[in-house]
Amino acid sequence: MTNKMTNWTKEEIKIYILLLCARADSVESEEELELIKSKTSSEIYEKMYHEFCDDEEDVCFEKLEDSISQHHFSTMELSELREEIRQVFFADNKFTMMEQRLDKVLDNIIY
Repeated sequence: MTNKMTNWTKEEIKIYILLLCARADSVESEEELELIKSKTSSEIYEKMYHEFCDDEEDVCFEKLEDSISQHHFSTMELSELREEIRQVFFADNKFTMMEQRLDKVLDNIIY
């Protein structure tokens, strides 16, 4: 478990997940980052981006599990989140094996 408990809003969780998706293939493309920026305020983006950059992948998953368990996401919210995840994965017109793997991991964490 992480030493630092997260107390994120649903919006912050979403941006963190989308940043994880952008980095899934080890390359955060400009298209992916611009798409994520367009989905939130610059303050939330900057806060989550700086925290995300300091985290290793296993820490990312722990933080997400902790944060998601603190909130109740409706079916509609989860559907919208899944669509935004797909948008980030396809922002660079590629859906690599690493992105596919992350997609399955996220399904297990989110649902």
